[in-house]
This record gives sequence, structure tokens and C-alpha cells, in this order.
Amino acid sequence: MNSDETTTWGELLLRTVADLNNQQEARWLCEHASGLDAHEFDSGLSELVSERCGIALHEMVRRRLAGEPLQYVMKRWAFRHLDVLVDPRVLIPRAETELVVQTALDLMRDAQQKIDRKLRIADLGTGSGVIGLAIASELRLASTEVWLTDISNDALDVARANLAGLGLVDGDVHIAQGNWFSAIPKELENSFDLIISNPPYIAVYDASVEPIVRDYEPHLALYAGSDGLDAHREIISQASDWLATGGWLVLEIGHDQGASVRELLNQNGFGSVEIRQDYSQRDRIALARKH
Repeated sequence: MNSDETTTWGELLLRTVADLNNQQEARWLCEHASGLDAHEFDSGLSELVSERCGIALHEMVRRRLAGEPLQYVMKRWAFRHLDVLVDPRVLIPRAETELVVQTALDLMRDAQQKIDRKLRIADLGTGSGVIGLAIASELRLASTEVWLTDISNDALDVARANLAGLGLVDGDVHIAQGNWFSAIPKELENSFDLIISNPPYIAVYDASVEPIVRDYEPHLALYAGSDGLDAHREIISQASDWLATGGWLVLEIGHDQGASVRELLNQNGFGSVEIRQDYSQRDRIALARKH
């Protein structure tokens, strides 16, 4: 795999496809090693591979063949319109979570038509920051105040790096360490237009978790008690204290948790409770409103 500087990118791509038995992954890794985007890579297939690029590609292929998730090997992934840093300190962003963000964006765009001020939004347990940063980047410039919170300082380091790469206006995004709402200043109670979270929701004894998830992704962000709902209970029980009247709570949930989360929301006095499905028509998003 290492280049002797007589190998072209086109030749190395063919070798990588053979090694991985996956054309798309081979293409992504070659593009990443070369530092070229897709169009540039196509134009550069006849160019020679430097020794440094060849060594970098060899190491990525080795890690991928050992079972490490592609996203961690590349240290980046696409989430909606963002290209973000991801590594083993944070969960890998998934397509289902993009739907959660779309739900929140629809709610906040509607709110912007009625509210003549900045929207205040909290992304609890933010991890890499993708939820809050996607919302901040897709709503009108300087129209939001977004709080990204996490109990893990390691995760927040990733979120800070992703924030730094976005060029958002200073002061629009705040990063705070703490467990759920404890990270947010007390004086902001009853002021949030949106509280959103993709909290851990896997039961600790769930044997159906794929090995690639169990072995590589941070357990703090995956598991939440014997039924997977400990984090949801904590967030839902406190959310009304932080939401403004008419504010929305939007949560990602497990595919078999819709009925339980609906009951939790009803028990805590929320209205407009709704459970929405993902691309596979499985329960994935819970939303509710503070009256």
C-alpha cells in the first residue's frame, strides 16, 4: 500500500478497493489521504502519490480492516450541511439525528415568524456539537443564541473544534460543561424556545447492540439504565423549568420507546405531544410543548 512515488492515485485506488472490498469506502479514504475533494481527485487520478500520502492511506486502511468505524478512521463526517470532526470521544452522527434536527428547524422557523428577538436554544448532551451547530448554521445569521452542554469535557473539546471551523458570529454559541441543565446559568430558567437532545437511550443489558458500536463508541453517550430511559426521565422532568411558555422539547428516542416517552411527557404536563418516525418508519423523535 505504501507509495514508492511511482504509483498513481488511480492505481492506488484500485488496490484500496481490492483491500477493503468496498468501492465507496476506498474512494473516501483515498480522497481523504490525498487532501483532495471528489472533483479534484477525479482530475488527479494520473498524478503520483507522495510517500507521506501513501503511508497515511496505508494506516487508515489498516485501522478500517481491524474493525474501527470509518468515521473515526477519517476523523470527519458529513452531517446535514456540515463537515465535522468526529473521534472516539463522541458518538458518530447518524442520518436519523438529521431528521431530529429538521423537526427542530421547522419548529424554530415557525417561531421566528412570531417572535421579534433572538431564539434561545439548548442542545443537551451535545457530543460533537452537530445538533446545535446545524441549527445555528441553518437558521438566520445572528438570529439564535445556542447553548451546547455536555458532562464530558472530552466531548466538548470536539464541539469547540467544530464550532471554530464554522465561522459563526461570536456570542451566538455558548459551550458549557455539566450534567444536562446544570451546565446552564440559573437565570436562564423559563427562557428557552427549544430544548433538544439526542441523549443515551440504550438499555445497559441490550445484547442487540452491534459490536462496532459497543466496542468503539463512548458508553456514556450510549447507555441509560436498565430500560434506556434514565436520561429521558431526567430531561423531561426538568425541561418545563427551562422552557419559555410555548417552547418546544425535541428528543431522539429508541425505536421501541415511543409509548413510554409519550407517557413521560404527558405525566410532566406537556402538551402537543407527538411521536414521529424515522426513514425506516420506526419511532425516533418525540416532541412536546410547554403550555
